[in-house]
Amino acid sequence: MSRRGEEKLAERADLMAEEQALRDVAAGGSGLVGLDGSGAEAAATKSAKAKAKSDAKRGAKGKAPAKPRELYVPARGWQGAGGGRVGYMDPPTMWRATTVQACGMWPFAAGSGSPMTGVPLGQHLFTGATVCGDPLNWFTRARYISNPSLFMLGMPGLGKSTLINRMLIGLAATGVVPLVLGDLKPDYADTVRALGGQVISIGRGRGGINVLDPGAMGEAAAKIGGEAGEVLKAEAHGRVLNMVAALITIVRSRPMDDHEQSVLSAVLHHLRERTLPGRSVLLPDVLRVLTEGPDRVRAVTLDRGDDTRYRDAVDPLHRSLLGILDGPLGDTFASETSTRIDANAPAVCIDISGIGEADTQLTAAAMLAAWSDGLGTVAASHALADAGLAPRRWFFTVLDELWRPLRAASGIVDRIDALTRLNRSLGLGDAKITHTLKDAEALGTDADRAKARGFVERAGMVVCAGLPKTEMEDLGRVVGLSRREIELVSSWSSPPGWGVRGEDEEPPGRGRFLIKVGGRPGIPIKVAITDAERDLHNTNTRWTTNEAAIEQAAARAAAEVARAAQEGPLPPALPADPSALALPGDPGFPAVEASAGGWTA
Repeated sequence: MSRRGEEKLAERADLMAEEQALRDVAAGGSGLVGLDGSGAEAAATKSAKAKAKSDAKRGAKGKAPAKPRELYVPARGWQGAGGGRVGYMDPPTMWRATTVQACGMWPFAAGSGSPMTGVPLGQHLFTGATVCGDPLNWFTRARYISNPSLFMLGMPGLGKSTLINRMLIGLAATGVVPLVLGDLKPDYADTVRALGGQVISIGRGRGGINVLDPGAMGEAAAKIGGEAGEVLKAEAHGRVLNMVAALITIVRSRPMDDHEQSVLSAVLHHLRERTLPGRSVLLPDVLRVLTEGPDRVRAVTLDRGDDTRYRDAVDPLHRSLLGILDGPLGDTFASETSTRIDANAPAVCIDISGIGEADTQLTAAAMLAAWSDGLGTVAASHALADAGLAPRRWFFTVLDELWRPLRAASGIVDRIDALTRLNRSLGLGDAKITHTLKDAEALGTDADRAKARGFVERAGMVVCAGLPKTEMEDLGRVVGLSRREIELVSSWSSPPGWGVRGEDEEPPGRGRFLIKVGGRPGIPIKVAITDAERDLHNTNTRWTTNEAAIEQAAARAAAEVARAAQEGPLPPALPADPSALALPGDPGFPAVEASAGGWTA
């Protein structure tokens, strides 16, 4: 019999028992127990007779006597008026504790279904369980992903950089070195300073990067020496060559020709061999070598002793280098590096927020130069560790606002891909952040668009903030999203409601993210920032007022008013010259004459 059937039988038996008791009371019988106990005795006699009669009937049929039925009370109470029926039962309160604490509550302790390895990110949106994760720990410890990389998409203002900022703080606490290679707003400079790290400013009048300087890789090669040192020198040469080619691509808005890369490589080798130790090679030195035309450079141009053929081969490259030095890039890449990256710093941020929004070419060039320098520092650190000259360190790089360099020039995707592939694969995690997949679709060629989409396909973790439904459907064809996940993330892209009292109402998707790893179901989380994070990371500083400064100014004004009141009113001072009180048009007003040098009174 079903549970519902048993409940009905129990309710019917209880009702019959109550009716029988009422009949006994009305007949003056033993429905109630009297003071003398006669009612109890009569009730017991009647119950025994009824039981004997029932047992006789059951014995006549050959059946065993039935056991007395226990009163069943439904968990939600009796139905009907006065039964105390409860329509809904609240779920029990849940707590999270360590295994040492929760073991005393057995068997009411249960394991969490959310990942608990890595930086604490937030709470599961549906279960409230704590969710932890980051590309490095999920790659090294949990083995959830096969590539320590993260790709994040989301509309502006929903907290993408806030989540990455939390990863930086958590990873820095475990000894990982955060590298923010090109901070555009800046979003991470204050956090890096709070961690005791290094902040380097790049921009016109702020600082520059010498793209021909091998930097930390050159120093590591000299320290290691031998065959391993020569291998590192060759890698440093390739990185410098790719960086100069990237700058020329930005200036031309098209890639370099293959023979020009050969000429540039020969020029760099020529300068390395003839530059004194302790002196860095600069871009003006490259122009000087192209003008002189040494034999090593002429050999790769196939001039065959004809100076005209040589000039025809190197003049386009010469003009592009002049455009780098005297064009929109200014002198940012023409002189020595203002501040080198400290390989022993606990965190590094290259701040390029001083570059104007309209300087798209300079922004893209500064970001690429910062990436090249930072990834070269990572490769040098691992080379020293392999040689036993330095401890092993892990790095976490942040490539924010990826859409800006992607749109700077045609073919820039190749340079970004080359820069990220040249770094050593071990000990380096990265996070690429942009707004939508349409940033890749806006590129000029099909090849560039396919390579940009590959950034998402190769990522170990894909994190989505609020995105439109059409965008989520496009992303679903790349990473595999269910219909429920698409609808959930799409709901986060809605604007905030109309505040009826003028309060600052947040968008519904702020702080909400969906983490996707391969074909696994997504993990929706809610991130709540702490006061310390709020002070270090505020992307709307230009839209907020300094309340402390306003209060100080008001206090100073109040003090001035109080002092003036104590001193008493001052008589108005009359000027010594009565003409000073004259108004324009009065006879005493001084005449104004025009002269060759301007207007004079």
